[in-house]
Amino acid sequence: MTLAVRYTAPRTLGTAPAEIRSPGPGEVELAPAYVGICGTDLHIFHGDMDARVAAPAVLGHEMSGRVVRVGPDVEGWQPGDAVTVMPLRWDGTCPACASGHRHVCQNLDFIGIDSPGAMQQRWTVPAATLVRLPGSLALDRAALVEPTAVAVHDVGRAGVREGERVVVVGGGPVGVLIALVARAAGAEVRVVELSAHRRLLAEELGLTAWDPAADDVPELVLRWTGGAGADVAFEVSGAAGGAGTAVEVLGVRGRLCLVAIHPRPREVNLHRFFWRELTLVGARLYDRSDFERAVTLVADGTIPAERLISKVVPLTEAPAAFEALEAGGDVMKILVDCGNGTTGA
Repeated sequence: MTLAVRYTAPRTLGTAPAEIRSPGPGEVELAPAYVGICGTDLHIFHGDMDARVAAPAVLGHEMSGRVVRVGPDVEGWQPGDAVTVMPLRWDGTCPACASGHRHVCQNLDFIGIDSPGAMQQRWTVPAATLVRLPGSLALDRAALVEPTAVAVHDVGRAGVREGERVVVVGGGPVGVLIALVARAAGAEVRVVELSAHRRLLAEELGLTAWDPAADDVPELVLRWTGGAGADVAFEVSGAAGGAGTAVEVLGVRGRLCLVAIHPRPREVNLHRFFWRELTLVGARLYDRSDFERAVTLVADGTIPAERLISKVVPLTEAPAAFEALEAGGDVMKILVDCGNGTTGA
C-alpha cells in the first residue's frame, strides 16, 4: 500500500492508503520525492474543473523523484535514476498530433488532471514521459523543472529576442520564471505584481517590479522605452485588469503572449490591436525540448529554484498547504514531501 492525496469534492482533500500498481509494458514505477502545488491544482481544489476531473483524483504534476521498478520492454532506465515527468500523453492520431503539435493533442491526457498524478508515495507512469535529471541537482529544486518548462515554452512562443523590452503582468511563480527565462534570453524585463511580498522577491532576484495599484504602469513603460512601448507582454495574472495592462503597454507590432487561464471571456481593446498592429499568441504547456532546456536552467542556477520555494510540507499536510496557498500572503511555491527523498540529490 501507498499513501496518496485525493481530491473528492470542492474544497475537500484527504490522504488515504492506495494500491500500488505494478508497471506494465512500457511503464515505470516511481517514488515521487517532491511535488509542487500549482494554480491548476488550486482550480481543481475549488471545484472549477469538476467537469473534467473524475473524483476521487490524485493531483500533482510538478514533481521530482526516482525510478523504483521498470516494466517489460522498458530500456534506458533503472532503479535509482533521478527523474521528473513531462505529464502529457497524446493519442498521436488527432489533427493536432498529425500537424506536429502533440503537446496540444485534441484528446490530451494531462497526467495529474485527467489521470492520477504524483501526490502519492508510488506512481506508475509511461516510461516515455520520463525526463532525466543530473545527479548533482537536488530533488527539491528539481520539482520546479515543470513550471520552468512552461516558462521556456512561453518565452519561445513570444519569440523573445536579445535586447527587447518585456513586461510580465503577474509575478507569481510562473510569472517570475518567465521573467528569469526572458532575462536569460537577453531581454530587459519588468514585472507587474500587486503582492508586496512577490514584488520584493522579484527585486531580490535582480528584477524590477512595479505595483499596478500605486504605479501608472503604461506611463512607466513609456518612460522606460523612450515612448516606444514594450516589445513583448506576458499576461500571467488571469485578471481582467491584467489583460488590459498587457495590451496597453505594447508598442507598435508588439506581441502579447497569453499564459494565464481566463475562465470567462474578457473585454479586450481590439482597436489597440488594429492601431498598433499587435500580435496575440497563446501559450499552453511545453514539449520535450522545453523540458530539457528547463532542466539545464534549474541545474546551472539560472533559475534559483531554492529562492522560489516558500515551504515544504509532508504529504499528510498537503490539504492545509492548499488552504495556505489560497489565502495568499507571503507564499510563492509550496512543495509536498512524499517521504521518498531528501533535499540532496
